[in-house]
Amino acid sequence: MAVRKEHFGTMSDGREFFLYTITNKQGLSASFTDLGAVWTNMMVPDRSGQMADVLLGYEDASGYLNNRPHMGSVLGRIANRTGGARYVLNGKEYHLGKNDGANNLHSGPEYFDQRLWNVTAVEDSSVTFRLESPDGDQGYPGNAVIFVKYTLTDENVVEIEYQAVCDHDTPMNLTNHAYFNLGGHGSGPVYGHLVQIDADRFTPTDRLSIPTGECMPVHGTPMDFTVVKKIGDDIHADFEQLIKSKGYDHNYCLNHAPGEYALAAWVYEEASGRALEVFTDLPGVQFYTGNWLDGKEGKDGILYHDHDAFCFETQFFPDAVNKPQFASPVIKAGERFVSKTGYHFFIK
Repeated sequence: MAVRKEHFGTMSDGREFFLYTITNKQGLSASFTDLGAVWTNMMVPDRSGQMADVLLGYEDASGYLNNRPHMGSVLGRIANRTGGARYVLNGKEYHLGKNDGANNLHSGPEYFDQRLWNVTAVEDSSVTFRLESPDGDQGYPGNAVIFVKYTLTDENVVEIEYQAVCDHDTPMNLTNHAYFNLGGHGSGPVYGHLVQIDADRFTPTDRLSIPTGECMPVHGTPMDFTVVKKIGDDIHADFEQLIKSKGYDHNYCLNHAPGEYALAAWVYEEASGRALEVFTDLPGVQFYTGNWLDGKEGKDGILYHDHDAFCFETQFFPDAVNKPQFASPVIKAGERFVSKTGYHFFIK
């Protein structure tokens, strides 16, 4: 295996950024850029051996410089939503940008995916990116150093290892916002994809998509993926949680033990034979069905529409920094946070 490096684009201040492509022994390839540590491409064969890019994204660098759907992005310090764009830590109130109504989404507007990360290591099958987030950045305390390492194994797994350390107690909830379509990035709605999620509960949300603080059983609701079913079976159901979100955009409370690296979700697209397993050691995963793509132009000039993709964003529960009943995303000063997520591609 080897990593190919090529020029990808130039920032407004003249700094260049690059694309790093890893190809394994099976012929699969994954590409990443130091602009935002974004995962840009994932080439996977179908059952006949025909390769297709199963990640939604942009044709060239200009799209990633204005990546509002955050395709393939690393998001932090807190991914997902923070209610009221504020939180209290160690008795002090902190305020974030209000970029989602009265709330904060993905710690914007100074998103991690619009920053140039440093490349600290390029090995035969991996690339490691590093970002310094200074004290007060985005409204968070402490000087944080964040590492994201992408590895493509010969077993067709993209492993994402997150590490972070800070000189002050601070929230840290990192994820990747890859948009998948196992039929190929331009193959239309994902209604026919079969999905199973190892979660008996989910966190319902209020009208502004902030978790209420409950963990509600999925059984007997359209949120239930404990048994394999198609995404399209219930996505248009007359169910409040789905109506207000225009589809699935919910955190699932995974069944595995805290800290255990285990299977979280499984997806299969019958026409191509491509399948995907998602592994994580985090307590939750956001299942999102691209409900706000709104005709965004992507690769090959294709317009991406609502429900043309799905995301499985591994995470601490949304708004956990304001919900003491949820596992805390706060890391202590000087302690190193380490977490791993794996995406295993295979033919079924």
